[in-house]
Amino acid sequence: MDLPLGAAPPSPATPPLDEPFVLLMPSRQTAPIVFASPHSGRAYPEAFLAQSRLDPITLRRSEDSFVEELFAAAPLAGCPLIHALFPRAWCDVNREPWELDPAMFDAPLPAFVNAASPRVGAGLGTIARVVATGEAIYRRKLSFAEAESRIASCWRPYHAALAGLIAETVRQFGCCLLIDCHSMPAQVPPLGRPRQAEIVLGDAHGTSCAALATRRVEEGLGRLGLVVRRNEPYAGGYVTRHYGRPREGVHALQIEIARALYMDEVRIERGPGFATLQRDLTRLIEELAAADWTALRP
Repeated sequence: MDLPLGAAPPSPATPPLDEPFVLLMPSRQTAPIVFASPHSGRAYPEAFLAQSRLDPITLRRSEDSFVEELFAAAPLAGCPLIHALFPRAWCDVNREPWELDPAMFDAPLPAFVNAASPRVGAGLGTIARVVATGEAIYRRKLSFAEAESRIASCWRPYHAALAGLIAETVRQFGCCLLIDCHSMPAQVPPLGRPRQAEIVLGDAHGTSCAALATRRVEEGLGRLGLVVRRNEPYAGGYVTRHYGRPREGVHALQIEIARALYMDEVRIERGPGFATLQRDLTRLIEELAAADWTALRP
Protein backbone atom coordinates (compact mmCIF):
# COMPACT_ATOMS: atom_id res chain seq x y z
CA MET A 1 0.00 0.00 0.00
CA ASP A 2 3.01 2.31 0.02
CA LEU A 3 2.85 5.18 -2.46
CA PRO A 4 5.70 6.65 -4.47
CA LEU A 5 6.72 10.02 -3.13
CA GLY A 6 4.56 12.75 -4.57
CA ALA A 7 1.88 10.29 -5.63
CA ALA A 8 -1.62 10.52 -4.21
CA PRO A 9 -4.65 8.28 -4.63
CA PRO A 10 -8.07 9.65 -5.47
CA SER A 11 -10.11 10.54 -2.39
CA PRO A 12 -13.82 10.04 -3.02
CA ALA A 13 -16.16 11.66 -0.54
CA THR A 14 -17.86 8.39 0.42
CA PRO A 15 -15.57 5.35 0.03
CA PRO A 16 -16.66 2.15 1.80
CA LEU A 17 -15.58 1.84 5.43
CA ASP A 18 -14.79 -1.85 5.87
CA GLU A 19 -12.03 -1.29 8.44
CA PRO A 20 -11.61 1.63 10.86
CA PHE A 21 -7.89 2.18 10.20
CA VAL A 22 -4.93 1.19 8.07
CA LEU A 23 -1.76 -0.09 9.67
CA LEU A 24 1.32 0.12 7.46
CA MET A 25 4.17 -1.90 8.92
CA PRO A 26 7.78 -1.93 7.75
CA SER A 27 9.22 -5.24 6.66
CA ARG A 28 11.28 -4.92 9.87
CA GLN A 29 10.93 -2.17 12.44
CA THR A 30 14.35 -0.62 12.85
CA ALA A 31 13.61 2.49 14.91
CA PRO A 32 11.60 3.05 18.13
CA ILE A 33 9.23 5.49 16.41
CA VAL A 34 5.52 5.13 15.66
CA PHE A 35 3.70 7.59 13.39
CA ALA A 36 -0.06 8.08 13.71
CA SER A 37 -2.62 10.16 11.83
CA PRO A 38 -5.94 10.08 13.71
CA HIS A 39 -7.77 12.85 11.83
CA SER A 40 -7.03 12.28 8.12
CA GLY A 41 -9.82 9.74 7.54
CA ARG A 42 -12.23 10.56 4.73
CA ALA A 43 -14.52 7.51 4.53
CA TYR A 44 -17.92 9.10 5.22
CA PRO A 45 -20.71 6.58 5.86
CA GLU A 46 -23.75 7.18 3.70
CA ALA A 47 -25.96 7.22 6.79
CA PHE A 48 -23.84 10.00 8.27
CA LEU A 49 -24.12 12.11 5.13
CA ALA A 50 -27.88 11.57 5.15
CA GLN A 51 -28.32 12.72 8.75
CA SER A 52 -26.05 15.73 8.38
CA ARG A 53 -27.37 19.15 7.46
CA LEU A 54 -24.01 19.99 5.83
CA ASP A 55 -22.66 19.29 2.36
CA PRO A 56 -19.68 16.91 2.04
CA ILE A 57 -17.10 19.67 1.52
CA THR A 58 -18.20 21.51 4.66
CA LEU A 59 -18.05 18.26 6.64
CA ARG A 60 -14.50 17.76 5.41
CA ARG A 61 -13.35 21.04 6.98
CA SER A 62 -12.70 19.06 10.17
CA GLU A 63 -10.24 16.70 8.45
CA ASP A 64 -6.49 16.82 8.68
CA SER A 65 -6.65 16.10 4.98
CA PHE A 66 -3.91 14.02 3.32
CA VAL A 67 -1.67 13.99 6.41
CA GLU A 68 -1.16 10.22 6.20
CA GLU A 69 0.15 10.72 2.66
CA LEU A 70 2.67 13.31 3.83
CA PHE A 71 4.12 10.69 6.20
CA ALA A 72 3.79 7.76 3.79
CA ALA A 73 7.55 7.10 3.82
CA ALA A 74 7.54 6.03 7.49
CA PRO A 75 7.29 2.26 6.80
CA LEU A 76 10.08 2.49 4.21
CA ALA A 77 12.25 4.05 6.93
CA GLY A 78 11.50 1.22 9.36
CA CYS A 79 8.68 2.84 11.35
CA PRO A 80 4.99 1.82 11.61
CA LEU A 81 2.31 4.23 10.40
CA ILE A 82 -1.30 3.95 11.56
CA HIS A 83 -4.03 6.18 10.18
CA ALA A 84 -7.77 6.30 10.71
CA LEU A 85 -10.11 5.80 7.77
CA PHE A 86 -13.22 7.18 9.48
CA PRO A 87 -13.52 10.98 9.63
CA ARG A 88 -13.02 13.01 12.76
CA ALA A 89 -16.55 14.40 12.43
CA TRP A 90 -17.87 10.83 12.80
CA CYS A 91 -15.69 9.80 15.76
CA ASP A 92 -12.71 11.66 17.22
CA VAL A 93 -10.04 9.35 18.60
CA ASN A 94 -8.05 12.31 19.94
CA ARG A 95 -10.62 12.57 22.72
CA GLU A 96 -11.50 10.48 25.75
CA PRO A 97 -13.92 7.71 24.74
CA TRP A 98 -16.93 9.34 26.39
CA GLU A 99 -16.62 13.11 25.93
CA LEU A 100 -20.22 13.72 24.85
CA ASP A 101 -22.53 16.73 24.72
CA PRO A 102 -25.89 15.92 26.40
CA ALA A 103 -27.64 18.49 24.17
CA MET A 104 -26.92 16.27 21.14
CA PHE A 105 -28.83 13.28 22.46
CA ASP A 106 -32.49 12.35 22.72
CA ALA A 107 -32.25 10.98 26.28
CA PRO A 108 -30.11 11.55 29.40
CA LEU A 109 -26.59 10.18 29.16
CA PRO A 110 -25.02 7.69 31.60
CA ALA A 111 -23.25 9.12 34.63
CA PHE A 112 -19.81 8.01 33.39
CA VAL A 113 -19.96 10.39 30.41
CA ASN A 114 -17.65 13.40 30.61
CA ALA A 115 -20.07 16.16 29.63
CA ALA A 116 -18.11 19.03 31.16
CA SER A 117 -14.83 19.02 29.26
CA PRO A 118 -13.75 22.13 27.32
CA ARG A 119 -13.83 20.06 24.12
CA VAL A 120 -17.48 19.18 24.70
CA GLY A 121 -18.22 22.83 25.44
CA ALA A 122 -16.71 23.77 22.08
CA GLY A 123 -18.85 21.18 20.30
CA LEU A 124 -15.84 18.99 19.53
CA GLY A 125 -16.22 15.98 21.77
CA THR A 126 -15.75 12.32 20.85
CA ILE A 127 -18.89 12.69 18.72
CA ALA A 128 -18.66 16.24 17.41
CA ARG A 129 -21.64 18.59 17.44
CA VAL A 130 -20.04 21.02 14.98
CA VAL A 131 -17.36 20.92 12.30
CA ALA A 132 -14.11 22.79 12.84
CA THR A 133 -15.53 25.95 11.24
CA GLY A 134 -18.43 26.01 13.71
CA GLU A 135 -21.43 24.79 11.69
CA ALA A 136 -23.79 22.33 13.40
CA ILE A 137 -23.59 18.86 11.88
CA TYR A 138 -26.89 17.11 12.60
CA ARG A 139 -30.49 17.54 11.56
CA ARG A 140 -31.76 15.61 14.58
CA LYS A 141 -30.71 14.42 18.01
CA LEU A 142 -28.77 11.17 18.29
CA SER A 143 -29.40 8.15 20.46
CA PHE A 144 -26.76 7.05 22.94
CA ALA A 145 -26.69 3.72 21.11
CA GLU A 146 -25.33 5.53 18.04
CA ALA A 147 -22.46 6.95 20.08
CA GLU A 148 -21.79 3.53 21.62
CA SER A 149 -21.64 1.97 18.16
CA ARG A 150 -19.11 4.50 16.84
CA ILE A 151 -16.92 4.21 19.91
CA ALA A 152 -17.02 0.40 19.72
CA SER A 153 -16.32 0.23 15.97
CA CYS A 154 -13.84 3.12 15.61
CA TRP A 155 -12.42 4.50 18.87
CA ARG A 156 -11.68 1.23 20.62
CA PRO A 157 -10.08 -0.62 17.68
CA TYR A 158 -7.90 2.38 16.80
CA HIS A 159 -6.61 2.75 20.34
CA ALA A 160 -6.15 -0.98 20.80
CA ALA A 161 -3.95 -1.02 17.70
CA LEU A 162 -2.04 2.10 18.72
CA ALA A 163 -1.44 0.85 22.25
CA GLY A 164 -0.25 -2.46 20.80
CA LEU A 165 2.22 -0.72 18.51
CA ILE A 166 3.61 1.29 21.40
CA ALA A 167 3.92 -1.75 23.68
CA GLU A 168 5.67 -3.81 20.98
CA THR A 169 8.05 -0.94 20.21
CA VAL A 170 8.97 -0.62 23.89
CA ARG A 171 9.48 -4.38 24.06
CA GLN A 172 11.87 -4.30 21.10
CA PHE A 173 13.77 -1.09 21.79
CA GLY A 174 13.20 -0.21 25.43
CA CYS A 175 11.42 3.02 24.48
CA CYS A 176 8.97 4.50 22.00
CA LEU A 177 8.54 7.90 20.40
CA LEU A 178 4.96 8.38 19.19
CA ILE A 179 4.60 11.18 16.64
CA ASP A 180 0.93 12.12 16.38
CA CYS A 181 0.45 13.86 13.04
CA HIS A 182 -2.10 16.62 12.41
CA SER A 183 -2.69 19.70 10.29
CA MET A 184 -3.90 23.15 11.24
CA PRO A 185 -5.77 25.93 9.43
CA ALA A 186 -4.22 29.24 8.49
CA GLN A 187 -3.49 31.48 11.47
CA VAL A 188 -2.96 35.18 11.92
CA PRO A 189 0.56 35.66 13.29
CA PRO A 190 0.80 37.31 16.71
CA LEU A 191 2.11 40.85 16.88
CA GLY A 192 5.87 40.96 16.56
CA ARG A 193 6.15 37.72 14.59
CA PRO A 194 7.11 38.26 10.94
CA ARG A 195 5.90 34.81 9.83
CA GLN A 196 3.18 32.60 11.18
CA ALA A 197 4.15 29.21 12.52
CA GLU A 198 4.22 26.56 9.81
CA ILE A 199 4.68 23.75 12.31
CA VAL A 200 3.53 23.58 15.93
CA LEU A 201 5.04 20.88 18.14
CA GLY A 202 3.02 19.91 21.20
CA ASP A 203 4.61 18.05 24.08
CA ALA A 204 2.11 19.11 26.77
CA HIS A 205 4.60 21.76 27.86
CA GLY A 206 7.38 19.26 28.34
CA THR A 207 5.40 16.60 30.23
CA SER A 208 4.62 14.09 27.44
CA CYS A 209 8.01 13.90 25.73
CA ALA A 210 11.67 14.20 26.63
CA ALA A 211 13.23 17.52 25.69
CA LEU A 212 15.80 15.64 23.57
CA ALA A 213 13.11 14.25 21.26
CA THR A 214 11.19 17.51 20.93
CA ARG A 215 14.41 19.39 20.21
CA ARG A 216 15.59 16.84 17.65
CA VAL A 217 12.32 17.07 15.71
CA GLU A 218 12.31 20.86 16.01
CA GLU A 219 15.87 21.15 14.70
CA GLY A 220 15.17 18.76 11.83
CA LEU A 221 12.18 20.83 10.74
CA GLY A 222 14.20 24.00 11.10
CA ARG A 223 16.85 22.65 8.75
CA LEU A 224 14.07 22.23 6.19
CA GLY A 225 13.41 25.95 6.43
CA LEU A 226 10.12 25.63 8.30
CA VAL A 227 9.01 28.03 11.03
CA VAL A 228 8.43 25.97 14.17
CA ARG A 229 6.73 26.91 17.42
CA ARG A 230 6.18 24.83 20.55
CA ASN A 231 2.85 24.34 22.35
CA GLU A 232 1.24 27.50 20.99
CA PRO A 233 -1.64 27.22 20.29
CA TYR A 234 -1.60 23.39 20.28
CA ALA A 235 0.07 21.71 23.24
CA GLY A 236 -1.26 18.24 22.47
CA GLY A 237 -4.59 16.44 22.72
CA TYR A 238 -5.78 13.24 24.35
CA VAL A 239 -3.36 11.00 22.44
CA THR A 240 -0.32 13.05 23.44
CA ARG A 241 -1.30 13.35 27.08
CA HIS A 242 -2.63 9.81 27.49
CA TYR A 243 0.26 7.92 25.91
CA GLY A 244 3.13 10.26 26.79
CA ARG A 245 4.76 8.67 29.85
CA PRO A 246 8.45 9.58 29.64
CA ARG A 247 9.30 7.90 32.96
CA GLU A 248 8.12 4.62 31.41
CA GLY A 249 10.03 5.19 28.17
CA VAL A 250 6.99 6.28 26.13
CA HIS A 251 7.28 9.75 24.60
CA ALA A 252 4.45 11.39 22.67
CA LEU A 253 4.85 14.45 20.45
CA GLN A 254 2.08 16.10 18.47
CA ILE A 255 2.96 17.78 15.19
CA GLU A 256 0.60 20.28 13.55
CA ILE A 257 1.33 21.26 9.94
CA ALA A 258 -0.07 24.42 8.34
CA ARG A 259 -2.44 23.34 5.59
CA ALA A 260 -1.47 26.29 3.44
CA LEU A 261 1.86 24.55 2.87
CA TYR A 262 0.36 21.65 0.95
CA MET A 263 -3.36 21.98 0.18
CA ASP A 264 -6.23 24.14 -0.98
CA GLU A 265 -8.32 24.56 2.18
CA VAL A 266 -11.41 25.69 0.27
CA ARG A 267 -11.58 22.85 -2.26
CA ILE A 268 -9.98 20.25 0.04
CA GLU A 269 -7.45 19.34 -2.62
CA ARG A 270 -3.72 18.76 -2.64
CA GLY A 271 -1.91 21.93 -3.61
CA PRO A 272 1.28 22.65 -5.57
CA GLY A 273 3.35 22.43 -2.39
CA PHE A 274 2.26 18.90 -1.57
CA ALA A 275 5.11 17.01 -3.26
CA THR A 276 7.73 19.37 -1.83
CA LEU A 277 6.45 19.04 1.72
CA GLN A 278 6.11 15.26 1.37
CA ARG A 279 9.73 15.11 0.20
CA ASP A 280 10.89 17.30 3.09
CA LEU A 281 9.01 15.26 5.67
CA THR A 282 10.50 12.10 4.17
CA ARG A 283 13.95 13.57 4.85
CA LEU A 284 12.89 14.27 8.44
CA ILE A 285 11.52 10.75 8.88
CA GLU A 286 14.74 9.21 7.56
CA GLU A 287 16.83 11.45 9.82
CA LEU A 288 14.79 10.53 12.89
CA ALA A 289 14.81 6.84 12.02
CA ALA A 290 18.61 6.86 11.80
CA ALA A 291 19.11 8.65 15.13
CA ASP A 292 20.19 7.05 18.39
CA TRP A 293 17.24 7.06 20.79
CA THR A 294 18.72 5.05 23.66
CA ALA A 295 18.55 8.17 25.88
CA LEU A 296 14.76 7.84 25.83
CA ARG A 297 14.87 4.59 27.76
CA PRO A 298 13.78 4.88 31.41
